[in-house]
Amino acid sequence: MKHIVTQLVENALAGLPELAEAASDLSIEDTVERTRDASHGDFASNIAMRLAKPARKNPRDIAASIIDALAESADVSRTEIAGPGFINFHLSPSAFYAELASILQKGDSYGRQPERDAPKILLEFVSANPTGPLHVGHGRHASYGATVGNLLEAAGYPVHREYYVNDAGRQMDILGVSVWLRLLEKQGIAVPFPQGGYRGDYIRDIAAEINIDGVNTVSADAVLSDLPADAPDGDKEAYVEALIARAKTLLGDTGFDQVRQQALDSIRDDIEDDLAEFGVTFDTWYSEQSLTTSNRIDDALNVLKERGMLYEKDGATWFPATDFGDEKDRVVVRENGIKTYFASDIAYHFDKRERGFDHLIDILGADHHGYVTRVRAGLEAMGYGADSLEVELMQFVALYRGGKKVQMSTRSGEFDTLRQLRAEVGNDAARFYYVSRSNDQHLEFDLDVAKSQSSDNPVYYIQYAHARVASVFRQLGEKSLAWNSDNGQKQLGLLLEPQEKTLMTSLSRYPEVVELSANNRAPQHLVHYLRDLANDFHTYYNAHAFIVDNDALRDARLYLISATQVVIANGLGILGVSAPEKM
Repeated sequence: MKHIVTQLVENALAGLPELAEAASDLSIEDTVERTRDASHGDFASNIAMRLAKPARKNPRDIAASIIDALAESADVSRTEIAGPGFINFHLSPSAFYAELASILQKGDSYGRQPERDAPKILLEFVSANPTGPLHVGHGRHASYGATVGNLLEAAGYPVHREYYVNDAGRQMDILGVSVWLRLLEKQGIAVPFPQGGYRGDYIRDIAAEINIDGVNTVSADAVLSDLPADAPDGDKEAYVEALIARAKTLLGDTGFDQVRQQALDSIRDDIEDDLAEFGVTFDTWYSEQSLTTSNRIDDALNVLKERGMLYEKDGATWFPATDFGDEKDRVVVRENGIKTYFASDIAYHFDKRERGFDHLIDILGADHHGYVTRVRAGLEAMGYGADSLEVELMQFVALYRGGKKVQMSTRSGEFDTLRQLRAEVGNDAARFYYVSRSNDQHLEFDLDVAKSQSSDNPVYYIQYAHARVASVFRQLGEKSLAWNSDNGQKQLGLLLEPQEKTLMTSLSRYPEVVELSANNRAPQHLVHYLRDLANDFHTYYNAHAFIVDNDALRDARLYLISATQVVIANGLGILGVSAPEKM
């Protein structure tokens, strides 16, 4: 409904040339907001105060001029000047009735903006290393990313969802050697397991499914020879590196690659299944290895070289990141010719832009804060705007059960997986709670609250409101009564109770909340809105009967609660949460 006021103000300014010129660089929509006190109307605009300086006029005089120029509107009952120059708008009941009609006419499309052609957004999220099952921290990334994607689409933006598979580098070698050692263990060959290896039971499960030629012929002596004498209690990293080298020697590069690749495929398939069961899917699973096989790293470095953005020093190739605000210059090719992770990072984002995406959103862990400046520097150096990359950092999740914090560690295997969490509290509670707080705040996930079936559990409370509406309509049928929707729309003037006015106002806010949540990448605004809306509905439900003898009043009240059900279902859908008919 904000558009009603915005349009009226814009039209008024069009008839006031001097003020229109002063407002030429101003977004009129940004000057209009909901009032916090209903006695001040439904919307207020600070346009007069914003124009006071450029127009060189008193803000209250400006406000009076704008009010005088406002066109007559059936949607506005009155306007007034408040304080230093606010313009308060009181909307008419008919404006709220029209909004209710819009909700029921549009159904699941209510609150969604028309599709836009641009900017094309590439949303990358989760991108957990494929070295083990997803844990509860990854679940927050998944829920937040999926919900932000849904919000952006609701706001009309074209969104492409991508998972970057980190399937290259040292961690994959550690995964491969961890599985290899469990393969040896299966053959009765005991080798001290590295402290830096992946220890979870899933490694044994993967090993049980793999059979690589040559494993059966390996002896313990062959494995242990040339390893550090104090292994594995000495230099942990040296021991892991020695084991990797030994595995490659005994299996050959091809054999070790087979172990590593089969382990990778098994874990990646598990991650994809886990996320799909969680309602989180991707348009593309982008392999880090493909950056090398497709020569995209070389392509990116060549662009930088052609633009004079690389230099040689101490046998290595460097990128002058300090020229773009980074704390130090970055190596892209080491002295030994091996390309760095940074080279892969800028090549990946170069490839994103080359694929035609205008705006790149990366959802990363809070420990990646230093990553932002350097990758933006790479994009800028290649001729793309640094602001085409947006990074949303996710703070950590602390999982509590029975008042005690659960420890999580991927390599030790002492963690609660996302799959275990979903089995315990359900997808709905997990999706909801993960986005209930801002991504830049730590999240304490209380399993006991998430599983409770009471008003203390927000997701249950909201779903219960949706189910209650369905229950009312079932009761209507049981009484052999029917709802006349057309009559309900005509009789909305009978809705005079305070709870009814409050509920109509809350419902009308939904499109604004979706837009706010999308623009700020802030699903928690939608969470809080749905909680408040459910409270308004339950208050109404407890105060008044809906199935009354008066046909006109009954149809009007059913019209109102039916619109409420639509909005709750739409909001929960964006969050990836179901809207049950029964509970």
